[in-house]
Formats: sequence, C-alpha cells, structure tokens
Amino acid sequence: MIPQEILRKIKRIQITTAKMATDLFAGEYKSVFKGRGLEFVEVREYLHGDEVRSIDWNVTARMGRPFIKKFVEERQLTIMFLLDLSRSTSFGSAGCLKRELAAEVCAVLAAAATKNNDRVGLLGFTDEVEIFIPPRKGTSHVFKVIREALYYEPRRKGTDIVNALRYLDRVITKSCVVFLISDFYVTGLKRPLAIAGKRHDLVAVHISDPRDTELPDAGIIALEGAEDSIPVLLDSSDEKVRARYRSDALKRMERRKKLFYSVGMDTMFLRTDEPYEIPMINFFARRKVKR
Repeated sequence: MIPQEILRKIKRIQITTAKMATDLFAGEYKSVFKGRGLEFVEVREYLHGDEVRSIDWNVTARMGRPFIKKFVEERQLTIMFLLDLSRSTSFGSAGCLKRELAAEVCAVLAAAATKNNDRVGLLGFTDEVEIFIPPRKGTSHVFKVIREALYYEPRRKGTDIVNALRYLDRVITKSCVVFLISDFYVTGLKRPLAIAGKRHDLVAVHISDPRDTELPDAGIIALEGAEDSIPVLLDSSDEKVRARYRSDALKRMERRKKLFYSVGMDTMFLRTDEPYEIPMINFFARRKVKR
C-alpha cells in the first residue's frame, strides 16, 4: 500500500509537470518528435509535379489515366523511458535525489506525449530489468508511470544498460522514442548504443549531483561505492585530494559526452542542484534546429 503522502506527491508532480508541458513545450514536442513511418491515406489522380515513383500502376492501368498513392507521416509515437534504478541514483546532496529528478523529467515528457495522443511506457532497470509498463495512452496511465518511476523499490543495486536495451528490443517491436535516463556509471556502451540508435530515436538524459564532481572540505571521510559497497577513506581537507577527485570526475564526464556524440545521440545534462527547465528547453531548441 502506497502511503498517502507519496500519492499526494505523485499527484502534485503530475499536475505541475502537465502545466509545464503546456506552458513551455506546447508545439515544440510535436515539431521535434516525428514518426519514422508512412501511413497510406488514399489514391488520387496524378497532378503535374507529383513524384513519378508514387504512381500506382495497378489503378492507373484499370482507369486508363495516372493515379498516385498518397502517404502521410505516421504521427502517433511510442515514448519509452529506460530508467536507471541502481543504487547510485538514490543519492542526492542538493535537495532531491537523482531518481526524484529523473521521475519529474519523465512526468514532463509523459504529459507532453499525452497531449499529443502518444503512448508512454516505462522500463526500470538495475543490473536486471525490474519493472516493465507497456506503452499506453491516457492520464491515468501516466500517473502509473510516474508512481513507479518515483516509488518502486528496486531489488538489486547494480547497473546494466546493455541488458535493458536488449530487453527493450524484445518487447517493443517497432521504432520508438527512447529516453535513457541514468548517471551512466558504466562502460562498454558504444556499440550497444549505436545499434539501438539505428532502430530507435535514442536520447541520453544524464543525471548528476554536485558531489559527483566536488568533495566538501570535511576532514577524513569514508566514501562507499553506491553499487559495489567498497569503502575508501579520503582526507577531504587536502586540496590535492579534492583537486584529484574533481579532475577524475570531469574526465569521466568528458568521456561520456564524447561517447554520446560518437553514436549520434541527442542529450540532456541535468543536475540535482539546478532547475531542469532550461536544459530541457535547450534540448528542444537543438532538436528543432536539427529537424
């Protein structure tokens, strides 16, 4: 049984993000996410300037004059959220957890999808797929997606993005828009992301926290890996230690950016200590230019 305060929080997020989707992304969503297929509409007479390759030769032969097949872009989309539920996403030092931020981003995008009559689904993973909500339409379905993104208690704590992508290919047979939401503390992703990107419109949503790159000056501290639970003692009062921590973190971030760029993924970089609206607006603007 979900506590009432959690249900109220989910409802508040749903209402707030639905308004944000209307105010900030009205029209933007539809212009930057388009169907990949074509849907047959009708056969009509050939007009000067029509594409010769569109001629329907069977109808043309029966009618004795040229006719063409008319197609329109298949508008209805399927939006899938691949949500990292590993232990590292249950961390936050700036007012919210990475996972809470991820859930709000899902809520905004799901609200925009719902307004455009698109289907929304959720695949939550650790080092195994823990939850799968098949894509459907409707406000009540979006509530369910937000609830599980925010409240679901994962059984495991590791991360396996490759396995999640393979699972997606087994359960979603057609091309869809995939938001891969994670802090990306994994390696060996280049080939799997490149393969997935050929089939789907794949977007990386990178979630980070200030403590991912900056250590506080707090004396001797024990750092424990979120997913391997191996403690390490560090003297955070030593500027050299903090500088090394910062340098290593920035190098990891740079490698991730190069990875996303090398496989042609669009990206959003979000932080728990910053409003997510601006990066999302910038993302939509980049997509619009790209389109």
